[in-house]
Amino acid sequence: MQIFTSIAGHAGSEDTARSLHALEHSGLVDWLYLAPADLSRRRLRATTVGGREVAIALPRDARLHDGAVLHLDASGALVVRVDAESWLRVRPTSAEAGLKLGYHAGNLHWRVAFCDGDLLVALEHRVEIYLDRLKDLIAAGSVRILDQETRS
Repeated sequence: MQIFTSIAGHAGSEDTARSLHALEHSGLVDWLYLAPADLSRRRLRATTVGGREVAIALPRDARLHDGAVLHLDASGALVVRVDAESWLRVRPTSAEAGLKLGYHAGNLHWRVAFCDGDLLVALEHRVEIYLDRLKDLIAAGSVRILDQETRS
């Protein structure tokens, strides 16, 4: 198992993109797909698209991201890709309801984002689990579930 302890670059930078393009034509680029929740991890084990078992052990100041290049030389490259993420859009019906919803989401340690006054909850489990946790707020009319969306 190969262990990666640093990020060699970003796939979008001009020089790196040129090198990756040349390696791709030879079939020498391997991809490591990670869930968005894994980006905050410093240490993990995973399997690449090519079937290689790899480990990542990054220092505290390094952060995984979509396009992170873990290895790049003439023999090949390994690039991180992030899976698309699904979000549940929840709209509070009042300022008081928004405070309750925010407290509730924080208490459950949900990853959230904010968009146009709505709370977006990152779906790391089945949507039914989140809806079950929100059922009292929904029943009280404090929040409305608007939709589920996918973002890259």
